[in-house]
Amino acid sequence: MTEEEQQQASENLEKLEQQRDVINNAAEKHKRLRDDLNRQTKDWVAKRDELNAQVRELVEQAGKHREERDALNQKVRESKALRDECNQKVTALTEEYRALRGDRDQNQEKDKDRPSIKQLKKEFDDLERKQQTEVLKKKEEQAIVKRLKELDAQIKEIEGQQEANSDLREKNAELKAAKAEAEAAHKQVSEYAEKAQAEHDAMIELYEKADALRKQADEAQAKFIECKKAADEEHKKHIEQINAYHETDKDVNAIKGRQKAVRKKKTDADSKKAADDIFARFKNGEKLSTEDLMALQKSGYL
Repeated sequence: MTEEEQQQASENLEKLEQQRDVINNAAEKHKRLRDDLNRQTKDWVAKRDELNAQVRELVEQAGKHREERDALNQKVRESKALRDECNQKVTALTEEYRALRGDRDQNQEKDKDRPSIKQLKKEFDDLERKQQTEVLKKKEEQAIVKRLKELDAQIKEIEGQQEANSDLREKNAELKAAKAEAEAAHKQVSEYAEKAQAEHDAMIELYEKADALRKQADEAQAKFIECKKAADEEHKKHIEQINAYHETDKDVNAIKGRQKAVRKKKTDADSKKAADDIFARFKNGEKLSTEDLMALQKSGYL
C-alpha cells in the first residue's frame, strides 16, 4: 500500500469512526425515548386499570340500588293493590252507612212529621249561599242568620239521633276503621314510592359517575395505545441504528485490519532487513550482542 493509499485509508477510517459515533448517539437517543415512552405506557395502563376498577365498583353499587329500587317498586304495587282494595271497602261501607242512615231518617220523618235531613241541609246550603252571594238588608240578614242557626240545630239533633243508633254507630266505626286502613295503605304507598325514587336517583347518579370515569378510562386506553405505538417505533429506530452501528464498526475494523496488516508487513520487512545486516556482520566475524542473537533467532537464521 502506497503512502497516498495509507493516507486515504486513515481519512476514511476517521470518517467512519465519526459516523459510528453519530449512529451510536442516535441509537442511544432512540433507546432513551423508547424507555421513557414505555414508562408512560405503564403509567397509562395503571391509570386505565384503576379507573376501570372504580367503574366496576360504581356499577356494582348502582346494581344494588337498582335491585333495592325494584324490590321497593314491587312493594309499591302490592301496597297500591291493598289501598285500592281498602278504598273499595270504604266505598261499599259508605254506601251501606248512607243507606242505613237514610232509612232511619225516613222513619224519623214519618214519626215526627218533619222535613228530612236532606231537605234541611238543602235549605241550609241555599240560605248560606244566598247570604254569601246577595246584598241583603239588615232584617233579611238577621232572619237568615236566625234560620241557619235553627237549621243547624235541627241537623245536629237528627245526626245525633242517628249516631245514637247502635246500628249506625257500629257501621260508622266499621267505616272509620276502613278509612284508617285505606289511609295507612296510601301512606305506605307514598313511603315505598319515595324510597324507590331515592334508590333510583342514587342509581342514576352512580351510573353517571361510572360513565364519566369510563370516559377517562377510554382516554387513558387511547393514550396507552398512542405511547405503545410511539415506543415500538422508537425501538424499531433503535434497532436500525444498532444494526447500522455494527455495519459501520465492521467497516472500521476492516480498515484497521488492513492497516495492521500493512504495518506488520512493513515491520516484518524491517526486521528481515535488520536480521540480514546482523547476519552479514556475523559472517564477517563481528561479535554479536544477545539482542542481535535474539533477532537472528526470531528471523529464522538460527
